[in-house]
Amino acid sequence: MGAFRVLNPNPFTPRALKPFAWAWAWQQLSCPFVLAPACWLAGLLCPESTVEKEVRAAHNVLEACAQTDAMERVVFTSSVTAVIWSGAGAGAHRVEVADERSWSDLAFCRKFKLWHALAKTLSEKTAWALAMDRGVDMVAINAGLLLAAPEPGLGLTAAHPYLKGAPDMYDGGVLATVDVGFLADAHVAAYESPTVYGRYLCFSNAVCRPEDAVKLAQMLSPAPPRSSPPSDELKVIPQRIQGKKLNKLMLEFASGVYTIQGDGLGRNSLPHR
Repeated sequence: MGAFRVLNPNPFTPRALKPFAWAWAWQQLSCPFVLAPACWLAGLLCPESTVEKEVRAAHNVLEACAQTDAMERVVFTSSVTAVIWSGAGAGAHRVEVADERSWSDLAFCRKFKLWHALAKTLSEKTAWALAMDRGVDMVAINAGLLLAAPEPGLGLTAAHPYLKGAPDMYDGGVLATVDVGFLADAHVAAYESPTVYGRYLCFSNAVCRPEDAVKLAQMLSPAPPRSSPPSDELKVIPQRIQGKKLNKLMLEFASGVYTIQGDGLGRNSLPHR
């Protein structure tokens, strides 16, 4: 396989606003793994203005990929938040199961100031539109909440923008987390497997049981709770998010069923699921 690189485009830097700068640096690169901007990874409280900058950065990264002859495939890291916030929200009244066909409702995200979800939804849709228009072979990994510190000294906290609306996520059965090792393996499988296409929901655990919710809360806020939650809140929530598509890919990839021929990549159309 060719060379690949993990990219973390910071939407606040001039380079993210210049596609030709990315293209020049990637002349020998066959697959970039496009991650979230550093502000989201660090869990910073980013304002509404961050949304436009991230969308522009995503557009320019994909434009640069389209201009790079050596490019084989783009693995675009999106988020579960681009999937779960339908027009009806993500709370206990949710009935539909979120999967790769689901998209967060833009008007809903704006109304309730879900900037992380809005940025992820818009940037992914922008990337898909440009990829289809320019013939870029792209796969999207929609990741759950990453249970790892992005940098030393930056721990995961309840202030992470992914977690805005977390109680509704839990009540709706769509609060999902992912281990860094599983997320990394999913990216490698998405790059190397010839049959991949569209979007893949990537999560290690759906937080649907009281003990899982308590464990996550303790991770986000190490201080012990002042009191136990009311008993009527300690209930198992039906899981309403599924990642069967990625699970199938990971099983096939781990079993080594793929035969690498030519450049090793199947050239697919770019559906949204």
